[in-house]
Amino acid sequence: MTVPRVAALAAALTASALALSACGAAPSTNTSTSSAATATSATDAGGLDALLTAAKKEGALHVIALPPDWANYGAVIAGFKKKYPGIKVTSENPDGSSQDEVNAITSRKGQDRAPDVVDLGSTFALSAASQGLLAPYKVADYAKIPAAQKDSQARWYNDYGGYISIGCDAKKVTTCPTTFADLLKPQYKGQVALNGNPTKSGSAFGGVYAAALANGGSLDDIQPGLDFFGKLKKNGNYNPVESTPATVEKGETPISIDWDYLNAGYADEFKTKGVDWKVSVPSDGLYAQYYSQAINKTAPHPAAARLWEEYLYSAEGQNLWLQGYARPVLMDALKTAGTLDATAAAKLPAVSGTATFPTQAQSDKAQKVVTEGWSKAVAG
Repeated sequence: MTVPRVAALAAALTASALALSACGAAPSTNTSTSSAATATSATDAGGLDALLTAAKKEGALHVIALPPDWANYGAVIAGFKKKYPGIKVTSENPDGSSQDEVNAITSRKGQDRAPDVVDLGSTFALSAASQGLLAPYKVADYAKIPAAQKDSQARWYNDYGGYISIGCDAKKVTTCPTTFADLLKPQYKGQVALNGNPTKSGSAFGGVYAAALANGGSLDDIQPGLDFFGKLKKNGNYNPVESTPATVEKGETPISIDWDYLNAGYADEFKTKGVDWKVSVPSDGLYAQYYSQAINKTAPHPAAARLWEEYLYSAEGQNLWLQGYARPVLMDALKTAGTLDATAAAKLPAVSGTATFPTQAQSDKAQKVVTEGWSKAVAG
């Protein structure tokens, strides 16, 4: 989402994670939308062929908050539509946040326009699961997803992730910053922006967490991150405009703190638009996170929702995320199986050092601090 979601991850996000191979079809039997609504696996629904039959009978899939330039979701949606032409995909509110997704589930319960699936920051996924909003469903290789990256009841599981990075328009900025310390330099006055508001946005929240790590903070202490942005505001470097590709093209946000897969994707996009977008993963604030997939427990198109998840966790779906510079959760197994897109993997932004990851308790604590202190930090 161009206004991303908060995420939490306990396992290392290197160039890889564990794997999911392409889904194989189980024996075909007849199934119905009603049985799909309670199916906890493709086998439970009668097999992939039966699931597909039910999904085509539904004829629709409703996704939300998936901008086409976020982790290559444009190609992901196009790939699903090509593979399953009988299912119409409606993509709503592409610039929405995780909270918008959860709100849509709760406010539209029982309505045909409710989202079938959501792609949430892990904090939001955990919260939604605890509220009973998500359906348990195990994709074909659920067992291969690391325990730290999935719900034991299969109500959510991580999908792709990345590192906080600094994007910079080298045509407008003489010397691009590569660390958080650089961002305080006077030559960057009015130029440093975030992708969203950290009280709602995962990338912005990650930016504050990374800034904390770069300024004496820790996973237990995000306050130095708020203090850092307070300094940026005080010295005039902080730009309150929420960064998007459009604001970058207009020159409004020449420096943007965002996930590396978004910044790297923008670099490709901007080549034809006269923007020389450079991307650096700051070594002084190395912070990485995953996002999580989930199915709405009351999805109006439950078979299509489950078929979507199977597609995302197939080799095709995982590699499409990778082609968008996002590190898929099942990257290691794809490599082992020989199904990894090696060319796309080689293009991932360089990372120096080892990322640190908050526990859920640390992330919850940090989110509370940010929610209560962000406005004060950048006020005035």
